[in-house]
Amino acid sequence: MPISTYVPRDTLRTEFSAALSEMYRVEVPLYGDLVELVDEINGGVVKKEGDHLGEWQSADRLNVERHGAIRLGTPHELHTISRLFALLGMYPVGYYDLSTSGVPVHSTAFRPLSPSALAINPFRVFTSLLRPELILDTRLREECLAILSKRNIFHPHLLPLIAKAENQGGLGRSDAAELVEYALETFRWHERSLVCRETYSRMRKAHPLLADIAGFRGPHINHLTPRVLDIDAAQKSMEGRGIPPKDIIEGPPNRLCPILLRQTSFKALTEPILFAEGSGGEMGSHRARFGEIESRGAALTPKGHELYLSLLAKVPVVPGETNEAHQLKLAVAFEAFPDTWAEIRTQKLAYFRYFTRPTSSTMFGGIVSQADAESRPTPETLEELIVSGKVGFEPIVYEDFLPASAAGIFQSNLDQRGPETETTESSREVFERALGGKVADYWELYEAMEEASLVEVAKAFGMRC
Repeated sequence: MPISTYVPRDTLRTEFSAALSEMYRVEVPLYGDLVELVDEINGGVVKKEGDHLGEWQSADRLNVERHGAIRLGTPHELHTISRLFALLGMYPVGYYDLSTSGVPVHSTAFRPLSPSALAINPFRVFTSLLRPELILDTRLREECLAILSKRNIFHPHLLPLIAKAENQGGLGRSDAAELVEYALETFRWHERSLVCRETYSRMRKAHPLLADIAGFRGPHINHLTPRVLDIDAAQKSMEGRGIPPKDIIEGPPNRLCPILLRQTSFKALTEPILFAEGSGGEMGSHRARFGEIESRGAALTPKGHELYLSLLAKVPVVPGETNEAHQLKLAVAFEAFPDTWAEIRTQKLAYFRYFTRPTSSTMFGGIVSQADAESRPTPETLEELIVSGKVGFEPIVYEDFLPASAAGIFQSNLDQRGPETETTESSREVFERALGGKVADYWELYEAMEEASLVEVAKAFGMRC
């Protein structure tokens, strides 16, 4: 079959994410309620703000913006899932060691890399791998490894399809449809536990995440996340819609110039499970799956990220504190972070995309008239081009995650904090060895996006890069 007849990876990713969303709505009806709430809020913001949202907050992306999360148990599972995601145009970006926050996993985000692929569908999956060396109970660690070594989280028809796609460079329409169908089985909820009540209880006592990873047939998707344009309004509205929110919105405060990532969720559901044979068909319950919403801002440079972390550290979350009180303290602390795009750009705190523009267009610095533009000397530098109105700039959307907020969402939905530990071997090296390749540096990706836009501007004006 000619390569041109294969289903594009961006199309496969879109079809898979849509199918996953539909499946999760059936499994967790409250998630469907959350999506409806988000759609209402986004519709109101778009109607009110209109063109002022800018291309980087385009409503076109909101209808497909989802991220999911799964937790894997073995290096083989991680390596295989990476092969599947590659067929969907999703690659590992960023390394997150959540053990520093007491969660016995390390993670990466599988996502599209190029601006064009992100524009088509930015779906990403935050994927965690168990770190068994952090299970201090030796007997329990060996039991968990034995259980994980025997299970197969992939549909028997999925691996041959993955191999076929890898060998021939893609899949035709019929095979592509089967790939999506069989891939969904890995993410589906199975209420029957692999272990008896006693083993489940010991797993949960060691860490709830251990029971979630090793106690079941597969890594069931534990949450999906639509993107909302006003997360503060969503947080306030959730309770009134019968969607119990977590106490605090994670991340930076509400700002004129949004940065990085803000997120909240409804609390994990208590779901019935059936313990394995030997428990007499005994029923139990499990808490792991929830619905999350996110609000994305600009991608920060290492300098901006360092400033962000230093300010965030000044406002620890106080048990029992309301979200309103916490956000107020955050807002005060973040007065030290510039809140105009011009200042943020000048201080090199975030990454931007540069583009040529009509001289009468609006930019983040205002409107430059045709007469004013023509009266000025011919610009020779980027800054002169911006001042003259011939070049505009807009923030590059942050497509990744924060270790602190990722761990915070995990902890708030598990009601337990594990021991903070360190290992002598680089945990990133261990993760990448299991993955079978390197994890991309998201700062390098954002810098490349910014640089590519500068090259295009330079070409347009005959400048040297």
